[in-house]
Amino acid sequence: MLEATIIRPEIAVNDFLPIFLSASFVLLFGLFFVAIYTLVKMEVLKGIYMPFAYLFWGLQTYCMYYMATKIGSEPFTVKALMVSMVAYLTLPHLYYYLNQRVDERYEN
Repeated sequence: MLEATIIRPEIAVNDFLPIFLSASFVLLFGLFFVAIYTLVKMEVLKGIYMPFAYLFWGLQTYCMYYMATKIGSEPFTVKALMVSMVAYLTLPHLYYYLNQRVDERYEN
């Protein structure tokens, strides 16, 4: 009987630190994106700071792509991660849109 083997790409020792930092930056930039976006929507920060939120989302997406290519992900996995990044961009917009619509509906 043959034993099943799992073939996975080897991560070079020189790539460990960039992969670790990239994964950490994904979390950090995602936090900055949501924090700035939320504070602007709550009108704690002025609307002029909104481009910084989108800049952090772009940096987060780049770090996610960099990490996925460095660990040797399959093309389908990379595409799925990029789709999840687009969802991460659109979900806060949907949340605040729905909140605004509910406030308008029950305001009367």
